[in-house]
Amino acid sequence: MATNISEQPAKASGTYRIGGDVTVNRLGYGAMQLTGPGVWGDPKDPAEAVRVLRRAIELGVTFIDTADSYGPFVSELLIREALHPYADDLVIATKGGFTRSGPGDWRVVGRPEYLRQQCELSLRHLGLDSIPLYQLHRIDPQVPLADQLGELALLRDEGKVQHIGLSEVTVAQIEESRAITEIVSVQNLYNLANRSAEDVLEYCERNDLAFIPWFPIATGELARPGGPLDAISTAHGASPAQLALAWLLRRSPVMLPIPGTSSVAHLEENVGAAEVRLTDDEFEALAKAS
Repeated sequence: MATNISEQPAKASGTYRIGGDVTVNRLGYGAMQLTGPGVWGDPKDPAEAVRVLRRAIELGVTFIDTADSYGPFVSELLIREALHPYADDLVIATKGGFTRSGPGDWRVVGRPEYLRQQCELSLRHLGLDSIPLYQLHRIDPQVPLADQLGELALLRDEGKVQHIGLSEVTVAQIEESRAITEIVSVQNLYNLANRSAEDVLEYCERNDLAFIPWFPIATGELARPGGPLDAISTAHGASPAQLALAWLLRRSPVMLPIPGTSSVAHLEENVGAAEVRLTDDEFEALAKAS
């Protein structure tokens, strides 16, 4: 039986082809919050984490973003437990380039041998033969960029990685990276209240690179009672979080928001944002208000 958009609201976000050949529904899911406090260790309720992942797929999500450092590896293992064997249209992206020494402790490591080890471990933990999108979590300033991306390119040549992406980079770093190997995506901090990466987004638009905003729901003072979101929230029967996501989806066709949560109820609210249609005036009002 066919499933309509209201039953799978993520479909209403439209699609994007990562690297020109990996199609996803644009509103995805970020799996960082499935771990314990400080993105360290197991979640308080592992069964709920599994329910969240399975519900995301039921709602039409076809793009899940994670990283080896979330837990570490806890997020990837939960994804495998909940969803393996994977649906044909499910795309799992992961990242390597951080080592962890405790809750909230993140240390950049971009040595080629470390990146290869982490990719191999991600393949094992996720139960994949090839990772559709493997992202360099951070550029290591202590290691030549050509060595870091060169190793990822080797992994791609070996079929262990299909496409390569970057995270938290400048336009200059993207251009330097693209001179070394093909890059198909960029993941930077970006939301309605913080658009400091606007120049990176515009570069991605010009060059048809996927732009994956992390921390996409932040609304800051915009969500205060009586604030600029109130009237628009009332008009759509939508929460401030839904408006923030709807604004991102409207902002650019290369935008792939990945809101994360450890709650099924919150997940359902987030994915419902795909069906919110802002008018031109509402889009501009939200942009100006922030």
